[in-house]
Amino acid sequence: MTTDVRTGLTVPIFGPLAEPGVVAELAARAEDAGWDGCFVWDHVVYRRDPDGPDPHGRADLPVADPWITLAAIATATERVRLGPLVTPLPRRRPHVLARATTTLDRLSGGRLVLGVGIGGDGYGEFSDFGDEVDPRTRGAMLDERLDLLRALWSGEVVDFERDHARATDVVFHPRPVQRPGPPVWAAGRFPNRAPLRRAVGLDGFFPIDLDGPDDLAAVVTAARELRGDLDGWDLVAQGMPGDDPRPWVAAGATWWLTTLRPWGLDLDEVASVVDTGPPPVE
Repeated sequence: MTTDVRTGLTVPIFGPLAEPGVVAELAARAEDAGWDGCFVWDHVVYRRDPDGPDPHGRADLPVADPWITLAAIATATERVRLGPLVTPLPRRRPHVLARATTTLDRLSGGRLVLGVGIGGDGYGEFSDFGDEVDPRTRGAMLDERLDLLRALWSGEVVDFERDHARATDVVFHPRPVQRPGPPVWAAGRFPNRAPLRRAVGLDGFFPIDLDGPDDLAAVVTAARELRGDLDGWDLVAQGMPGDDPRPWVAAGATWWLTTLRPWGLDLDEVASVVDTGPPPVE
């Protein structure tokens, strides 16, 4: 595992934060306040109640595009790491994503971190658009498309043929600033082992919905069984503003992310969290 613990924000780009300029300004303030990262959620729809509409018929929030928002963050900052946490690769075309991630990595001077996962259909983000809804199939799509994405980052000739991803005799230039490509963190729910097995072959793991630091310690144990040496491998923990990251760091976290709640976002409250700066991690 990495030894230096870093801190970041995860920003749901909904409601008043669906304006890229607003988020870019907050990211610049976060950089000035000492945060190490500014990451954004990746959704195409987000609803207050996935089981039914509000009395007015809908409860859909305004939603921003993550890649345009990240480009705005990149141009407003110089130091913070940035990226989507996480982008559902099964609804992304890998060759289009290869272009977007390379461009963003170059625009930011090599600061992109790519968070990936299979996504969820709680708000109809797959089913409402005719995309794949079976989680096992989406897992296969994620693995294949990630392999293709990393091949396209290489700048070499790519011939790739799988069930869910293909490319024939193509070469992508320019390459990302970071070599062999931006670091990739896989997300997943532990103790489900499939996401962890995926993550140990990548650059980090973003376990979702852990109950506490003991669960994170169990992730570390399981990761060592699968990977052995964890040097250079990131383990990402998250909490709400005011939460103490130190027990999570003691359990093995290399990143602590303060997550802004998606509902009832108040820009003054968000700015206060940003400007207060990161919590102590040791």
